[in-house]
Amino acid sequence: MTGPSATLLLVILLGAVIGGGVLLLILSLVPREDEAEMKPPSPLLEALRKAGIRVPIAAGVGLLILLLTRWPVAAAAVAVLVFVWPALFGGAGAEAKAINRLEGLAAWTESLRDTVAGAVGLEQAIPATAYAAAPSISKELTALADRLRVRVPLPQALQRFADEMNDSSVDLIVASLILNARLRGPGLREVLTSLSESARAALDMRQRVNAGRRGTRRSVQIVMFVTVAFVLGLSLFNKKYVAPYSTPVGQVMLLIILGLFAAGFVWLRRLASFEVPERFLHARDRVASADPGGTR
Repeated sequence: MTGPSATLLLVILLGAVIGGGVLLLILSLVPREDEAEMKPPSPLLEALRKAGIRVPIAAGVGLLILLLTRWPVAAAAVAVLVFVWPALFGGAGAEAKAINRLEGLAAWTESLRDTVAGAVGLEQAIPATAYAAAPSISKELTALADRLRVRVPLPQALQRFADEMNDSSVDLIVASLILNARLRGPGLREVLTSLSESARAALDMRQRVNAGRRGTRRSVQIVMFVTVAFVLGLSLFNKKYVAPYSTPVGQVMLLIILGLFAAGFVWLRRLASFEVPERFLHARDRVASADPGGTR
């Protein structure tokens, strides 16, 4: 089926898929109290909630590309690109969040050092500095201060704080605080000074690396937009030049080319990720659950 009938069919299919995607999104986001009390949400609904509006947008863009080019491979590739766009090019936001958390942690360590220097114990110094901390870590620090106010033991409260932060840099500071809380030895101010300097050095390094990667990330996005625009332009205004891609063999070759592009983008995304050391401070109950047999 070719000609106007095929175009009409594609337009109808485009509207049906977009409408169905919007309907599924609305149904997945509207809570149902009776079902929520009886059973947990299904994995499909959880996946739809996490995907958000990307599902209907990806389906609509893919069908639009299919309508313009009549290339199923290109339509599927663009739809997948739209859907995974935050995962491929969303590293800037995650890296900025990690840098803000590290900066807030360094500032809080310095504030805690100055408060402890005034002959104040940790049980009083932590709540005093928690409410003036940076917004990036204020939620976890406020929870830590609240636990101390309800008489949770300091080592246990600090351990839960480290688990909530889930950062190896926090483990270094928390381990020092736990040791001081148990041994009550001198030298905490000097240790906090060294830890804050280490956090500042790590923060400076990550900021330098992030600034260098910002240009590379922008270049990759420009290459992506230019490639898609060039292919769409040829398919719309010079169909004879790209006519071989309309054949089954051409679609296979297009799939190979797009696969090479995808491999390159995934590789660049892995290079853009910042590898941090693994955590070393874990709660005893988690260690025991990971090793049921135990070592005696």
